[in-house]
Amino acid sequence: MLAALGGDAAAYRRLLDELGRLLKAYFARRLGAALAANRDDLVQETLMAIHTRRLTYDPTQRFTAWAYAIARYKLIDHYRRSRIRYTVPLEDDAALFARDEAGDTAARMDVEVALATLPARPADLIRQVRLEGASIAEAARKVGMTETAAKVSIHRGLKALAARFAPGDRDDR
Repeated sequence: MLAALGGDAAAYRRLLDELGRLLKAYFARRLGAALAANRDDLVQETLMAIHTRRLTYDPTQRFTAWAYAIARYKLIDHYRRSRIRYTVPLEDDAALFARDEAGDTAARMDVEVALATLPARPADLIRQVRLEGASIAEAARKVGMTETAAKVSIHRGLKALAARFAPGDRDDR
């Protein structure tokens, strides 16, 4: 390209021939068999765009990046003109509708920080009953308490958390 910009017509011809081969492969990979008929038209459009914009090429940058950027924009223009839209088959929709659990993870971390401010036994009971879905009877058996004592411990732990984190009750005004 530098020689072509310097006026070397033979170098410019070689550049266009080599670019033509590279662009055919580039468009063939992206268009597929169904749209292969458009490949040669896109190659010609891209070569014309490179020719008309050759004075905008910055010799300090890689030529291939500049040329492929023009090719990419020509391909996008082709898709727009053809109203081609890529679709995802219904069987592959799991990635589109995947559940975002980032908020759940952050909330879980906040709850764990809050529970860490309680004594171990009430925190463990609250974790088992309110977060993991165990019954009060199951949680009480695991920690070696009666059901009534477990209920009282959970109640007092939740009350302590409410007092600690309730808005308006803080002295940070």
